[in-house]
Amino acid sequence: MVRDVRLEWARAQLVGGGVRAGSVDGVVRQVFAVQAQDVLAGELGLRVRAQGVSRGDVRRAVEGERSVVRGWFMRGTLHFVAAGDVRWLLGLYGERVVAGSAARYRALGLDEAVTRRALKVIAGAVADGPCTRAGITERLVPLGVDGGGQAPVHLIRRAALTGVICEGPRVGGEPAYVPAEEWLPRGEGPVGEAAVVELAVRYRRAYGPAAAEDFAGWAGLPLGMARKAWAGLRPVRAADTPPAPHSTAPADPGTAPTAPGAAPSAGADPDPRLLPAYDGYWLGHRDRTPALPDAAEAPRTLAPGGGQIRAAVIVDGLFAGTWSRTRQAGVRVDMLPGAVEPHGLAGEIQDVERFLA
Repeated sequence: MVRDVRLEWARAQLVGGGVRAGSVDGVVRQVFAVQAQDVLAGELGLRVRAQGVSRGDVRRAVEGERSVVRGWFMRGTLHFVAAGDVRWLLGLYGERVVAGSAARYRALGLDEAVTRRALKVIAGAVADGPCTRAGITERLVPLGVDGGGQAPVHLIRRAALTGVICEGPRVGGEPAYVPAEEWLPRGEGPVGEAAVVELAVRYRRAYGPAAAEDFAGWAGLPLGMARKAWAGLRPVRAADTPPAPHSTAPADPGTAPTAPGAAPSAGADPDPRLLPAYDGYWLGHRDRTPALPDAAEAPRTLAPGGGQIRAAVIVDGLFAGTWSRTRQAGVRVDMLPGAVEPHGLAGEIQDVERFLA
């Protein structure tokens, strides 16, 4: 039973059972959002879920096709999401996250008068072309904003949450910001309660099986609101279930997964994956136990404290060790005591090296 739940989680997240998307867009269509508070970790989160994608593919999706956007959404955290979802997500989260950050704004000396002026300056900065954090900070300093502290970051975040700007292309290797109204696709999405229900539908597709309490924690929404939306969900349909095991997840709209609910056969080859730090696979449920081995040290090895979640080795969704990489030594894997490196791990290591080359 526990193994079945874990395999369903891994397949829904495209990190087990031989399932991968065929493109960067295909990833965000299935898992909805890829955790990306660190840009490279977010890119690695896309890699592990897609077949053979490169960093160039990620860049094309973000900059050329403008089909994927990195922004602050669930729990006020940075994620990669489909560009078409940004507007309704901001409608759901923008004011909520801003209100939840009020104490931090006050601590940074960002009263409403300063903030209004700063948002106008930021809008002017990006109107001249893509502008990096450093470029925006330079324009904020004359307002009395401390350029060496956290105030510029919070002002940029607030400008994004209120739809003034969004992240666009890289400039000099750094994320740059652009006018949201010009960059994002047109179109309206769900609002109010309908937006919460839509979020629940997307969550269930990416993290099921799950409960309303899991959804509330992942979404960063009040439990009562989450339960109401969850209660309104229709029964699970084929389109809500993970792709079939040992297949490529559909990357094109209208292509439905096959054999919903099936699990890899007992004789199937193991499917090792290298998840980046802070990967969303670990953040979708209150209880990670189904994805953790019995080893007593496993929970603290994965999450040693302080909100840290290490880059992890998983095998068919089960935590098996950690990994790291240096430019000099490449990828290093540290398996849990007693864990054996599975067949196929060398290929996954090579794929990380290919992606980062």
